[in-house]
Amino acid sequence: MLDKASATLDVATVMRDLGRRARLAARALANAPSATKDAALRHAAAALRGSAAAILAANARDVADAQARGVKGAFLDRLRLDPARLEAVAVALEEVAALADPVGRVLAAWERPNGLKFERVATPLGVVGVIFESRPNVTADAGALCLKAGNAAILRCGSESLRTSLAIAEALRVGLAEAGLPEDAIQLVPTADRAAVGAMLAGLDGQLDVIVPRGGKSLVARVQDEARVPVFAHLEGVCHVFVHAAADLEMARAIVLNAKLRRTGVCGSAETLLVDRACAATHLKPLVTALLDAGCAVRGDAATQAVDPRVTPAAEDDWRAEYLDAIIAVRVVDGLDAAIAHVETYGSHHTDSIVTADDGAAARFLAEVDSAIVLHNASTQFADGGEFGFGAEIGIATGRMHARGPVGVEQLTAFKYRVHGAGQIRP
Repeated sequence: MLDKASATLDVATVMRDLGRRARLAARALANAPSATKDAALRHAAAALRGSAAAILAANARDVADAQARGVKGAFLDRLRLDPARLEAVAVALEEVAALADPVGRVLAAWERPNGLKFERVATPLGVVGVIFESRPNVTADAGALCLKAGNAAILRCGSESLRTSLAIAEALRVGLAEAGLPEDAIQLVPTADRAAVGAMLAGLDGQLDVIVPRGGKSLVARVQDEARVPVFAHLEGVCHVFVHAAADLEMARAIVLNAKLRRTGVCGSAETLLVDRACAATHLKPLVTALLDAGCAVRGDAATQAVDPRVTPAAEDDWRAEYLDAIIAVRVVDGLDAAIAHVETYGSHHTDSIVTADDGAAARFLAEVDSAIVLHNASTQFADGGEFGFGAEIGIATGRMHARGPVGVEQLTAFKYRVHGAGQIRP
């Protein structure tokens, strides 16, 4: 048995090796032809399907262990794979392969009076670290997006999904090898030791260029607090649906139910419903009743409590809550200004939606709500890279630098300047 110090040293050595090999792979990928990267993704999808039985068996063991530890609800749902979900993972790989290559795009071009010609050109970021918890499909999504953008990926999953993620990562590495690309372009950290996270946050001796955390608030907060490299992340998904005075009731009902209950454990699930006082007499009770009848607990202000005895009082903390469960907070607000003020006060700048037939009100909401994603007459559950046409997403970022919203292949690139001259020298 290794003592604790030796075990930590072992992890440090393993992580340094992963970083070194990822950097070498990133150099090879940076100029890989589009056709080669796409072939790797298609081969990976085939390998995923070919090893479906083994992947699902590994997942069944992960799920059984999680259940034995008392895990249930949304967390267990995120962990569990079935044949349909696994096929969706394979399809996502093929969809990423079908996307345009983001590397080498000329983002801007201009010429100066002295004849120098400038181009801003998209380039890979380099080595991307992804730290995630229970969703094993992130292994494939993150690996595929990084590969498409010419980046090497170091993936660190949670202990609860280690078996499943290792099996998925192996299929991706088969795809890379069959396309003639370095298998080290996608590496899964082979240990659940928490020291591996610390090594990644420290930057792996300068080998890691950016980190993307996917998981609960405590994980994301730790990454944002401790990382020595740039981070693409969102801390919480406190998402709102505002039913404006000019909202069609049936549309509002469908959107609210979908936004809250389609999948309660995703970051785009609506956590707060705001109803305009101007339509509360006709809209509030039907919306609240529909939620309650669908099995959703409602915590409301005084006006909301008055429409149904099943509504429990909302506390101040409820307006900031990310439930990730079949619970929603409901408040009646005095029009558009009050709704925007509520979202800006209590929201997390993730995803917010307005339901209205008034295009002017919608335009103001979309302009004044400072969230990564704002929607008009659509469910907040469209906060997903696949729904944006990105093929998949590595995460959703709510910061204001570089990447914002779903982080897809374009957001996983940086740029450089190419300057073409004809012998010019500076006076």
